[in-house]
Amino acid sequence: MLSVEIHATSHIGRVRRGNEDNYLILNVTRSKAWTSEQADGEFVIESQNFEVDANGVVLAVSDGMGGALAGEVASKMAVESVCEKLLDDEDADVTLTPEAADQYLISRLYGATLYANYLIHQQGRSDAQYQGMGATFTGMGVTPEAVDIIQVGDSRAYLVRNGKIYQITKDQSLVQQLIDAQQISPEEAETHTLKNVILQALGAQNEIYPVSARLAPNKDDVVLICSDGLSNKVTAAGMQKIVTENIDQLSNACAELVTLANENGGEDNITVVLAKITGEGLSEPEGDEVQLELIDLGNIHDTADQDTAEIP
Repeated sequence: MLSVEIHATSHIGRVRRGNEDNYLILNVTRSKAWTSEQADGEFVIESQNFEVDANGVVLAVSDGMGGALAGEVASKMAVESVCEKLLDDEDADVTLTPEAADQYLISRLYGATLYANYLIHQQGRSDAQYQGMGATFTGMGVTPEAVDIIQVGDSRAYLVRNGKIYQITKDQSLVQQLIDAQQISPEEAETHTLKNVILQALGAQNEIYPVSARLAPNKDDVVLICSDGLSNKVTAAGMQKIVTENIDQLSNACAELVTLANENGGEDNITVVLAKITGEGLSEPEGDEVQLELIDLGNIHDTADQDTAEIP
């Protein structure tokens, strides 16, 4: 039996007046969800431990953007509408092709992400104070078969495995596009004037194209999902150090990650979700590469095209 231990927190940081981040923890079978609890200047850490059944467990981080309270509204709508869609009994009755049967949760998470985009986009069009609002969305679905990841924007997911850390999402941002085109280096991207320009966000466009991938979990894997308030202020090596030093007390790791981001400036809201995966049937990690199976869910009811990527 697969188990997942989860710790999550969201902090306003040292500069912002409000928190436009949000997280989601959802146990589908129990129809029970947790989202960010806001407390000015204090740590509120949500901790849960679930046995994972076929319905799965969903985790996500959303970073809102927009004037006034629009970003806060967008991220709240993102996590709440995804949760609503995943708990919709009628939506759960969808029939998948045999090839896609083992992608049941990620296909529903993909559809819920499109649903959230529609709702946020419509809200922005119908209410002037929310015009142009949007939110990133990086989610993870854990089932007995796999860990599936879905991404819109530049909130990140990392994997800490066997004492090493791997970034398992790619930022959907302008500077990442420039890096891919070899026009700038990753080091130059850190201080680039267009660093905060993202290419996709829930609600910003009428159509979005979420990226989906599948990971086969190994024993004692820890997945870290975060907003850029953490990833812009704490290096991957810094995250790995804190997580591995607190592997048996991951709630402490949550607090230490936020503390370090604040010590390094804390100019943005900081949200982090840590999930440790355990189970008797899990394989021991081998080698230094992580295999990600890239999944095209655009036509999930017709086909499930797959490719494989290695993360060194």
